[in-house]
Amino acid sequence: MNNLERLRLRRPPVTAAPSPRRVTPVVAILAVAAFVALPLAGTSPSLDPAGYAQVAANKQNLMITSSATNLNREEFGVSGGWGSAPAAGNFDPGTSQAIAQDLVLDRGWNAGEFSCLVALWNKESQWNHGAMNPSSGAYGIPQALPGDKMASAGADWATNPATQIRWGLGYIDARYGSPCAAWGHSQQKNWY
Repeated sequence: MNNLERLRLRRPPVTAAPSPRRVTPVVAILAVAAFVALPLAGTSPSLDPAGYAQVAANKQNLMITSSATNLNREEFGVSGGWGSAPAAGNFDPGTSQAIAQDLVLDRGWNAGEFSCLVALWNKESQWNHGAMNPSSGAYGIPQALPGDKMASAGADWATNPATQIRWGLGYIDARYGSPCAAWGHSQQKNWY
């Protein structure tokens, strides 16, 4: 074996760099996959119960990403898979929460139960009495499915937060026994 053959054996073979034509589509596919997967992986607003509500407006989905956002529902018609609900005025989460706090205490539940209720309905509707889930048709602050079952608490179920809150507390009491039990179920199953 001569010296030239020995050098060839010691030196690792030279490999070509990947072709840019092959790398570009792979990078593009990975970028698109990441863009699609991030909302599914836990960065979606649904994991931030204090920051969103969903409503259907003019047969389009509208996501509100700030709890300070006001939506004038007089400008929109709301409809879904379970029927229609009339347009209502602006919602005021503070007023709805004040009503709920009084009703929670009237039922003999404590401030801890009210905190669970706030977390639950922040997650469900952001306390928007006109919120409608465009895929299921669930409606209102408690996200009743179908929404018109809240008529058992009052004929103004579609527009009156107090009626929705009374119905929702009755539902929670009958099904779970307390808001904290309902919140625990919601955390485990992502529904209540």
